[in-house]
Amino acid sequence: MDKLPVDLESGDPRRGLASMARGLVGSEILKIAAEIRAKQAAGATICNLTVGDFSSKEFPIPKALLDGTVRALQAGETNYPPSDGVLKLREAVRDDFRTRLHIDVPVESVVIAGGSRPIIYAAYTALIEPGDVVVYPVPSWNNNHYVHLSGARGIAVPCSAEDGFLPTARLLEPHIKEARLLALCTPLNPAGTVLAPEEVKRIGEMLVAENKRREPLGQKPLYLLYDQVYWQITFGNAQHTTPVALVPECAPYVIFVDGISKAFASTGVRVGWGVGPRAVIGAMRDILGHVGAWAPRAEQVATAELLRDSGERQRYSAWLLDGLQARLNKLYNGFTAMAAAGLPVRAIAPQGAIYLSVQVSLIGKKGMLTNDAIRRYLLDEAGFGVVPFQAFGLQGETGWFRLSVGAVSEKEIEQALPRVEAALRRALE
Repeated sequence: MDKLPVDLESGDPRRGLASMARGLVGSEILKIAAEIRAKQAAGATICNLTVGDFSSKEFPIPKALLDGTVRALQAGETNYPPSDGVLKLREAVRDDFRTRLHIDVPVESVVIAGGSRPIIYAAYTALIEPGDVVVYPVPSWNNNHYVHLSGARGIAVPCSAEDGFLPTARLLEPHIKEARLLALCTPLNPAGTVLAPEEVKRIGEMLVAENKRREPLGQKPLYLLYDQVYWQITFGNAQHTTPVALVPECAPYVIFVDGISKAFASTGVRVGWGVGPRAVIGAMRDILGHVGAWAPRAEQVATAELLRDSGERQRYSAWLLDGLQARLNKLYNGFTAMAAAGLPVRAIAPQGAIYLSVQVSLIGKKGMLTNDAIRRYLLDEAGFGVVPFQAFGLQGETGWFRLSVGAVSEKEIEQALPRVEAALRRALE
């Protein structure tokens, strides 16, 4: 039978979409990454510092996690997991919070999902009704998109380079009286900086005070979504802590976001978890169950074993941090040397995560009027792929960019820095 051609489009192809879908903007970072992949396929040499991912060649996952997953598959762990996660993993997460973060939570306060993104989505969906206010600092990762997905009204609070692009209680406090959710991330994607313990404490105290104000008025609580997926990756004197550890009274209002994607270079393994008040976690569990956003059962079993293997964790963590810090330091030292030579750049010393913040001040040079023009110039002239801070909600042509080191080698960085310096000098001619 001959196949008949079928026209899948009729008039305006977007006419039938919901208003949310029509207004949804795809990931700016993934668009840039796709552009770079096309150039690489055409033969270009590019130091790709765009996507917050790991190369399995540079940073393979822990052998214990790989072997444990294979064993679990061979043992028949291939069916649906429980809707809130395999019990052994939930118990391992609970115990991890007790021993490493000094927070004692019941196992009913833990839910497992296919990575940390579904946890964030489920938290927004469980707490936010259309028109509710979400306060978040910028730059930060994807809060503007989750605000759109949930129909919330977002209040983006700009943060400064002088503060490491980190929020302070003073900056946030004017906005929380009307907020339903406060969304924070530390160590910070995209800046690679870490909230200081004293600031975390002030934010926890602010959360408690605001909820005490609301309670006699019968108002809904203010919750804090605390994304700490990078918390095991800190450098130097930077110290990760939590508002619950410093201000225990805020525990009923904090939802933690965590997982294995960054601490174990396991972005594609897809195991994340949320920890928080039981009622909120229960609602998140049901939402995740309806959309089927479970982590695969075998990977959950293997992750539970890994979390309890302190020797393997310590060994892997030390190796991972050494590799990441070496790459970040090469970039930081390279840009610091360029600045000392009079070139229009500066960088913030790395504190955590897999990112470096770099400012390239070329506005007005060679006809460049936007961050994106600078990005394209660095890509075309130096084979250097970076992401402008506008992709993280920070408006203005400030020249600030995120550099991500999980998918590049030290050699690639060493070879790229002279190309960047030469490109900067050409731009100033």
